[in-house]
Amino acid sequence: MKKLFVKKDVPCMACLECVRACSTAFYKEFHQDKACLKIVERNGKVRPMTCVQCGKCAAACEHGAITQNPKTGVYMVNKKLCVGCGKCVEACPFGVMLQVAGAPAASKCIACGICVKACPMEVLEIRES
Repeated sequence: MKKLFVKKDVPCMACLECVRACSTAFYKEFHQDKACLKIVERNGKVRPMTCVQCGKCAAACEHGAITQNPKTGVYMVNKKLCVGCGKCVEACPFGVMLQVAGAPAASKCIACGICVKACPMEVLEIRES
């Protein structure tokens, strides 16, 4: 399964370049609330919070709009089936599932790697799990 991982021993400097890359790629503007990853502080350390592809969003979707790609293992939102109810957002234990105001469908990390390429500290990586 393809996943976005946060490297354990690499410090994040909270520059938000990963957030910028994600929100700009998907919503054409830099906005922290429009990125499929968040920068959080825990125990005095700043770290990216990313989708772990747990599938809780898919289980919460009553319309079958979120399915797992059988080849990559990544959960994806079918924008044609999504009604924008937000139940997937509520179900996400990491707060990285998005329902952006004005957008007709929810969105989530698809492990595209754009954030990985943008990170100057190389904190993020895409790998098979």
